[in-house]
Amino acid sequence: MQRAVHTALCEWPQLVSPAMIRRSLKCRVPLQHSCRPYSVVPPLRNAEEGEMLHRMLRVDHAGEYGANRIYAGQMAVLGRSRTGPLIQEMWDQEKKHLAKFNEILSENRVRPTALLPLWNIAGFVLGASTALLGKETAMACTVAVEESISEHYNSQIRALMEQDPERYTELLQVIKEFRDDEMEHHDTALEHDAESVPGYWLLKNAIQLGCKAAIYVSERV
Repeated sequence: MQRAVHTALCEWPQLVSPAMIRRSLKCRVPLQHSCRPYSVVPPLRNAEEGEMLHRMLRVDHAGEYGANRIYAGQMAVLGRSRTGPLIQEMWDQEKKHLAKFNEILSENRVRPTALLPLWNIAGFVLGASTALLGKETAMACTVAVEESISEHYNSQIRALMEQDPERYTELLQVIKEFRDDEMEHHDTALEHDAESVPGYWLLKNAIQLGCKAAIYVSERV
């Protein structure tokens, strides 16, 4: 009996991955329509609040747009490989994120970043070039990008919670759900040998430096 318990405890970390734990703990409730007279973003109180929310929405839209282009690049190279269905599954979620932000920007007359043509090319090139180096390098790219997006979403969640969590309930729900999806992609990529790439940490840090720069300029331009 003791031997069986010992074996079960030793094998537990191998059987239950971080992504599986995250999925089991995540009580996903689909985005619901609010009874309020707006869908996600409340009517602006003043110009200061408008500037804050517009910057948030603009950079979130840019991030989801860039992520879509990265997955498009990966699929162009690995779409017919055994990794293709996995990448497609993650890409499908990113498409839903982008569609939601397209809707929010349109409803609230928020200007998207003027750098979308650049992120169109840069995202596809990043996705395709890392995929050309192999499935593991593509997964390493996914870890770096999704971790950057998740950290950025977390910073927005903290900012909105400090401001007025009740006022921003619907927006917080959207950001939290998308953050959880990004972390799920992050964990999935780790499970598929992202860290086995030679120079993994160097590649990850380089990609994340580019992500931070893209976030900074997308908020402002």
